[in-house]
Amino acid sequence: MAARPPRFVFFVVFCITIGGLLFGYDTGVVSGALVVIKDEWDLSSTQQEFIVGGTTLGAIAGGLFSGYFADRWGRRVITFLASLVFILGALIMTFAKDYAVLIGGRVVVGLAVGAASMVVPIYIGELAPKEFCGRLVTLNVLAITGGQLIAYLVSWGLTDVHNGWRWMFGISAFPAAVQLCCLPWLPESPRVLVQRGQDDRARSILRRVYGAKVPESTVDDELDSIHRSMRNENATSYRDLLRAVNLKPLIVACMLQLMQQFSGFNTAMYYSATILKMAGFPSTKSATQFSIAIAATNMLMTIVAISIIDRFGRRKLLLISFVGMIVGLILLGVAFIFIVGLVKITKDTCGEYVKCGACALDDRCNWSPGASICALKSSTLYSDLTDNCESQTSRDKAGTWLALASLIFYVALYAVGLGNVPWLVQSEIFAQGIRSKAGSIATATNWVCNFIISVTFLTMTLHITASGTFWLYAGILLLGLVFVFFMVPETKGLKLEDVQRLFVDRLGFRRRAASRKNNNSSSNSSGRSMSGEVASGLLADSHL
Repeated sequence: MAARPPRFVFFVVFCITIGGLLFGYDTGVVSGALVVIKDEWDLSSTQQEFIVGGTTLGAIAGGLFSGYFADRWGRRVITFLASLVFILGALIMTFAKDYAVLIGGRVVVGLAVGAASMVVPIYIGELAPKEFCGRLVTLNVLAITGGQLIAYLVSWGLTDVHNGWRWMFGISAFPAAVQLCCLPWLPESPRVLVQRGQDDRARSILRRVYGAKVPESTVDDELDSIHRSMRNENATSYRDLLRAVNLKPLIVACMLQLMQQFSGFNTAMYYSATILKMAGFPSTKSATQFSIAIAATNMLMTIVAISIIDRFGRRKLLLISFVGMIVGLILLGVAFIFIVGLVKITKDTCGEYVKCGACALDDRCNWSPGASICALKSSTLYSDLTDNCESQTSRDKAGTWLALASLIFYVALYAVGLGNVPWLVQSEIFAQGIRSKAGSIATATNWVCNFIISVTFLTMTLHITASGTFWLYAGILLLGLVFVFFMVPETKGLKLEDVQRLFVDRLGFRRRAASRKNNNSSSNSSGRSMSGEVASGLLADSHL
């Protein structure tokens, strides 16, 4: 096998992952836009949550139904339709005249985000040579984080520009237009072509994917592997997902997607500017500026993940990621005790708040730096009322910088594992016949959980405190750590068609693995297939 994939593969992956970049941009840009729109349209916490959640709501439908149409029409057609919907959503948001139209635009762009989040990992996973599958699929996560970083940079540059938030949303139409221009050169997935009986076209694409230096036998083996998988797979409907061989990987994929969202990470991305304003950064501009550091950390650590994921393994990165994120969330909660205090933002009067951070969280109230008091926004007693909290004491300053440091640490550990492994595992563990259907359910699970988190975060900070909210996420991650330790197998180095072996006759695999360990010098062990040995060993390592 070549040391690196052919240029054709990189071109195809680049074109496909524009969908990931748009996914990241459209989910990330709301962080900077929200702090401007909130003041311009005088939005409540609930209204802000639904601006964030609008995209997520659309993504639920987009992710769920795109699996069905990806099987009927192919991965390439879904990518084309997603590009068109991205452009339509961007135009609606850019020219929105009121809150309802803006929500509508967010829902429309969410349909494209959901479709892209489902089809892109599968599309790349089915085109990539198995030796590079992990790194190439993870490039989509790099594109997502790159889109988020671009969104933060754009937000920072346009924060003080008149109607800047409209430009923030409108810019997303340009990458979608670039993807439309690339589509004529994108091939269909070889597995889809084999499913349609177009073996010659599938062989031609596999030859281009593996490159001229690879023997023809390698291409033949890959084509035969696809055929074997399709002969052994009889699932043709969603009902077949209830079969044990399909249900087990579906549970793993859905639980990983659930944990990705219930970790609370997207609150850090959607509300990072808001969180940092809570944490004492003095202005919208400075809060957005430090949000760039968070997005840059996410992108840089995703690059680290890409470089090590095929060597280090999916499962180990997940375990490290969970532990680090739990530590980061605990520290973030401690930081907010210094800044806001361990108080619920449900006081009867504004004057009951003794810290600016707590005062700023209540939609009714603003802070007077001169009098060090919290008062109603409409109060005429104080001329310096503001919702910006400048650090006053050394304790406040320590809390502010601890919040930023712990947030960056938390994001870094997310990017190394939980940010990308669920998408990669989802693209690897399902058999061909049910891959799109199962992937759509797992993707919809991600977006349902994303919606729950995005429309409850601000409300939870009001009722169980900011610290309590972050500690709740840490508790959920602890449960996820236990699940990964006992239930998630290692899949590195296996063909897509071999990974499903990990979920068949688990006890039998463990017995065979134990037999190999005790009789590794036996001559009959050499007759086993290499993929069966790898699968058995990996399954035993995963505690399944």
